[in-house]
Amino acid sequence: MTLQPKSAARDFDRQWSRVRGMLREEFGETAYNTWLASLTLDGLEGERVLLSVPTRFLRDWVAAHYADRIRVLWRRVNPMISGVALNVMPATPAAPAPSKAIAAPAAPVQESLERAPADMDIGAPLDPRCTFDKFVVGQPNQLAFAAAKRVAQMAVPPFNPLFLYGGVGLGKTHLMHAIAWQIRRQDAARKVVYLSAEKFMYQFVKALRFKDTMSFKELFRSADVLMVDDVQFIGGKETTQEEFFHTFNTLVDRGRQIVISADRSPSELAGLEERIRSRLGWGLVVDIHPTTYDLRREILQVKARTIAEEVVIPEAVLDFLARRITSNVRELEGALNRIVAHATLVGRAITLDMAQDILQDLLRAHERRVTIEEIQRRVAEHYKIRLVDMQSARRARAVARPRQVAMYLAKQLTPRSLPEIGRKFGGRDHTTVMYAIRKIEELRAIDALLSEDVETLRRLLHG
Repeated sequence: MTLQPKSAARDFDRQWSRVRGMLREEFGETAYNTWLASLTLDGLEGERVLLSVPTRFLRDWVAAHYADRIRVLWRRVNPMISGVALNVMPATPAAPAPSKAIAAPAAPVQESLERAPADMDIGAPLDPRCTFDKFVVGQPNQLAFAAAKRVAQMAVPPFNPLFLYGGVGLGKTHLMHAIAWQIRRQDAARKVVYLSAEKFMYQFVKALRFKDTMSFKELFRSADVLMVDDVQFIGGKETTQEEFFHTFNTLVDRGRQIVISADRSPSELAGLEERIRSRLGWGLVVDIHPTTYDLRREILQVKARTIAEEVVIPEAVLDFLARRITSNVRELEGALNRIVAHATLVGRAITLDMAQDILQDLLRAHERRVTIEEIQRRVAEHYKIRLVDMQSARRARAVARPRQVAMYLAKQLTPRSLPEIGRKFGGRDHTTVMYAIRKIEELRAIDALLSEDVETLRRLLHG
């Protein structure tokens, strides 16, 4: 180890303090206290920082999941640092055995600490950003959020399994991670295993190859909570399905909680055996609906508040993103991150023109020319009315409401003016179109079914 003057050592300690602060802020209190708080600074060896941890379990976990980030953050504080080395603290000399009253708590703590890395190694690491308090709740995901919280809070499964399904980037994985973090906070002794269906399949194939299926069965069937993400990927894999089926049954029989996610409902999962689809539908099946404008706007607002000290993001830009980036939350947040990164790096104020300029490629991918005629046809098909009724004078509610929906979508999805839209709907006045738009906006706030219809039609028209 390189010996340093006292002043240099003090400076090095200050650097470590700054790095610790950045780690705590980036990964959150829970992850920091679980994996990083016990790191000890040993000194400097050449251009490498020497750190120690109490156990080899922590050393392996930190090396696999945090060492690269620690190196990057330290280089930000001190560009001379080129690497980080992790060691296990040397054993201390034997001391007189403490009384049982003092020694007793140490075993469960150590056992829990070792068990946590072991469980995580079986499955996949949890994202410290994916907690319940960081999940933005809105009408499309309200039921899924409530169900996930109930599962996390209850020691006895309230429904088994909890099956979450929906498109990409709608929050399924976030909720599964949040369940795991909540359970670990409440009871660190519970064995929580989270992994993708692909990793479950990989682990099983590996066990078959090494003729060690008994160890595999014990690992998964001893879980208190098993969470399998994207279960659709075991479709068509007969051997894996067989093992998954028996693992599922064993855990349910033992009263253990199972949480599953997929891109579609159990009945629509192609390539899965009927008995598995049936089992997956036993508990609570929750559809996470596509985001609405209001939910996208709230997500952006929350995101904007976290970076308010770096840049100012005009409300008009948030409105623009919420209306134009409708595919999924990941893409929405990614668009905002691109804008903020550009503004920060080049020192340019964020404006609507700047946002449109930076996101040209993304906006082109989302842009598809939608005509009023196409909107009328889609809406008529959806509500099972005649296309000619879009332009007729009929005022029956079964016709008038779909017509108002079509006018609303025409304003949202086309560049046409209100008078132009009115002419396409049987020569109606622009004030009629204005009334239709306001009416649908009011109804969407109180009528969940209508709001879902509008979002479904919007997605169909965007292709």
